[in-house]
Amino acid sequence: MEGLFGKYRVLLAPMAGVTDIAFRTLCREAGADMAFTEMVSAKGLSFANEKTRHLLALAEGEDQVAVQLFGHEPEVMASQAAWIEQEMGDTLAYLDINMGCPARKIVSKGDGSALMKDPAGAAAIVSAVKEAVACPVTVKFRRGWAEGDETAPAFARTMEAAGADAVAVHGRFAEQLYRGSADWDVIARVREAVSVPVVGNGDIRCGADAVAMAERTGCDAVMIARGAEGNPWIFADVQAALAGAEAPSAPSIDERIAMARRHARLLSRREGRNIVRMRKHAMWYLAGLPGAAAARGRINYCTTPEDFDTVFDDLLEIASSHAS
Repeated sequence: MEGLFGKYRVLLAPMAGVTDIAFRTLCREAGADMAFTEMVSAKGLSFANEKTRHLLALAEGEDQVAVQLFGHEPEVMASQAAWIEQEMGDTLAYLDINMGCPARKIVSKGDGSALMKDPAGAAAIVSAVKEAVACPVTVKFRRGWAEGDETAPAFARTMEAAGADAVAVHGRFAEQLYRGSADWDVIARVREAVSVPVVGNGDIRCGADAVAMAERTGCDAVMIARGAEGNPWIFADVQAALAGAEAPSAPSIDERIAMARRHARLLSRREGRNIVRMRKHAMWYLAGLPGAAAARGRINYCTTPEDFDTVFDDLLEIASSHAS
């Protein structure tokens, strides 16, 4: 794993409905060392679901990508991991097994963070996947399942014993969802508990946060999720902070809107003219800008890049009038 994680490595976390090829393109260009696909359903792949297979497509210029797989059946997870490796070849950096997603529709099927309630079953999945593939296998999980019951260090040891090449830890309990603050100290405790590399995840909003997490936890890499939404520039900020270099200037309003336009066009190449998922991205890019709150209703009716352009043009005019 040394080839993947140096002292400080900067990763874009897997996020359903977010980390598609358009968003990965922007984040990699801004400085992300590695990006994840959206999480991929092993069961969906086993049914040869084209929508699921679509998630494995690489962005233009993306030489490698990490794939996160979710499921709870060792045989299905192993067979689909092997299929992914065969299909992707050298473009597959590594496979991550999702044991951290707290979404109800995921955990209700025994997937995601529900696996933290069954360490033996989780270990069986890791062992089966490791036997099926040659690429590195990592596991992402949370501080624990039940709020107040920290199991991550022991769980990490179990995953390491099962063959995991690295682990990623989000500092919240599954029952917390995304409430409250991530506890970075649990990342340090996991770091002490295992000998494999540890990735820290949770509440990195700027370069200073990444430095603080790395120094406080000793993690081998940092993983950024929600902090990158509407803000791919965070990766340049983090890279500069970790290198001890001067922080880049915050993006101007013009730059934020230009990035949103480009994002919409990248998405349209993949999704066609009906780029509905751009609506949430647009709101993230425009958060806090003059006129953004009033534009939300219009954004919810946008279905083409041109629709978004009209909203963006109006916001630029509002911003200009505020500046004059």
